Amino acid sequence: MSDVDPETRERIEADQYCERLGIDLVALEPGHARTELTVTESLLNFHGTLHGGTIYSLADAAFAAASNSRGETAVALETNISYLDAVDVGGTLTATAEETHLGGRTAEYEVVVTDENDDRIATFRGRVYRPG
Repeated sequence: MSDVDPETRERIEADQYCERLGIDLVALEPGHARTELTVTESLLNFHGTLHGGTIYSLADAAFAAASNSRGETAVALETNISYLDAVDVGGTLTATAEETHLGGRTAEYEVVVTDENDDRIATFRGRVYRPG
């Protein structure tokens, strides 16, 4: 993790919701972040598959980290996610957020969620507003 102000990194890493779900921030650079989560039985829905909200939260955590990585407050304007595949208990998911547009007060990000075999599990897109 480099080129990010230590105070900004600390604030992002202190996210209590991520801590509760077991989401770890594993990379952070300006406009880029990567989060990981190990799938446990406590995260399954009534079908016995990983809850979609957990996948969304993993992607959203990477999105939030990437969009706030420059130390400026960024708040979500809109997001969407496409779920592509299921995952097994014990597997590790990785969400990689990349800034695809930065302009004025808004920015756009794409987050790709993959499993430990690098198979795509979900695609998330989000736009933020920077009130500046």
